[in-house]
Amino acid sequence: MERKWWTLLVVCISIFMLLLDITVVNVALPVIQRDLGADFSHLQWVVDAYALTLAALLLTAGSLADRYGRRLIFAGGLVLFVAASLLCGFSTTPTMLDLARGLQGIGGAAMFATSLALLAQEFEGRERATAFGIWGATTGLAVAIGPLVGGALVDGIGWEWIFFVNVPIGALCTWIAVTKVRETRDPSQGGVDLLGVITFSTALLCLVFALIRGNSEGWGSALIVSLLVVSGLMLAAFVAVERRVANPMFDLSLFRKPTFTGASIVAFCLSASMFAMFLYVTLYMQNVLDFTALETGLRFLPLSLLSFFAAAISGRLSERVPVRYFMAGGLLLVAGGLLLMHGVSVDSKWTTLLGGFILSGTGIGLINPPLASTAIGVVRPQQSGMASGINTTFRQVGIATGIAALGAIFQARVESKLSELPLPRQAASRVQELAEAIASGGSKQAIGNAPPQARGQITEAANQAFVAGFNTILLVGVAIAVVGAISALVLVRQRDFVAAGAPEGAPAGA
Repeated sequence: MERKWWTLLVVCISIFMLLLDITVVNVALPVIQRDLGADFSHLQWVVDAYALTLAALLLTAGSLADRYGRRLIFAGGLVLFVAASLLCGFSTTPTMLDLARGLQGIGGAAMFATSLALLAQEFEGRERATAFGIWGATTGLAVAIGPLVGGALVDGIGWEWIFFVNVPIGALCTWIAVTKVRETRDPSQGGVDLLGVITFSTALLCLVFALIRGNSEGWGSALIVSLLVVSGLMLAAFVAVERRVANPMFDLSLFRKPTFTGASIVAFCLSASMFAMFLYVTLYMQNVLDFTALETGLRFLPLSLLSFFAAAISGRLSERVPVRYFMAGGLLLVAGGLLLMHGVSVDSKWTTLLGGFILSGTGIGLINPPLASTAIGVVRPQQSGMASGINTTFRQVGIATGIAALGAIFQARVESKLSELPLPRQAASRVQELAEAIASGGSKQAIGNAPPQARGQITEAANQAFVAGFNTILLVGVAIAVVGAISALVLVRQRDFVAAGAPEGAPAGA
């Protein structure tokens, strides 16, 4: 088999493993919460610890890959990801799991930042479009079977195995990468932008921490205000550093091309609207509708399968149709899907979500391959590692900030709704604690500690509060997706593509 096909194989398997791990974790969160006694903050950090380290280090990983070798960084990321997966599976406390997830994110950053660059170095023209189509279909497949695989593992042999399964897959991928993939680098790249890493990571960490703890600490508290101020100052410092450093990890000049800016906004909005919502959809299914992890995974299949098939189609058609139509149309479908899900009640069946799943799944599939090709199609091949890292950074920042921001809105709405409902005296005096338990999926434990005669009333109130919060954040997701769709239509232009990256047959200036 030719080297380029080995490269495509190992990239697709590795990204499949990464994305499978993300979707599997979503389905397992309620079980992890019960087994490890995690509160709502810990539950969010299981996802955000991974997304934060991934987002913070993607740009550095891309720059290191361009300088020292894309295969080297990719293979090193694989090894670290496998080791961290073992630590996740052996975790006995929420804090240990969160830290291990952070290590996973470091390994994932190295793999994500180099995956598209490895494909770009082996494929050109129509073959590149085909390779990106396969890559997009792979991401769709991971989304498609992730909830199902996760549900089967969690219900069958335990949540730990959603992490242990990465070990044999990662070992195989490491062998292929080391023995079959060509090494490439850009010798002109300079050293590591340490100041950029520190300022960007600090800004993102402070922002997400403030969003997650804002309800508990109080939005006007000294801690939260200080975190938000530090985040803003560090972000300003990051921009200043990147404008002056000789070899920036985040080349701000790339944003002079409207298409690159548009693709970055699309990546952020897709993640902050739909992918951040998966956590709350899962909690709704398992804690309000009372499904098991496997039953939840089965009900995600319409969304997942449509994402898979739509990705394969859009990867092919993006050779002939301007990519902005796929990105804008896909986000409008996501917005429409979230809007269809809105309006669930305590008496709703899971089929109330079905129409939204169908639209959203199709939209996700339409966006992914064109978005991937656009991210590196508007830069010189030597910058492909950085461009890929920036685009994936915006994806992960979208997930991290999306989960945190939606969680803040969600928990505040749950608490507000609870204060409006009649509650037994014991529960009425502990509304904030009950709201946090409901938000984290721990309402059953909280209700179980109440007097038997009060449990029915508290259960009804808890479900009503959860549904109220869920409906609120669905509308927030709609707004975010619409902003992304408008950005794609306004900013993405075919004439910004460099010659090697332009989809063949696409009309110039479209």
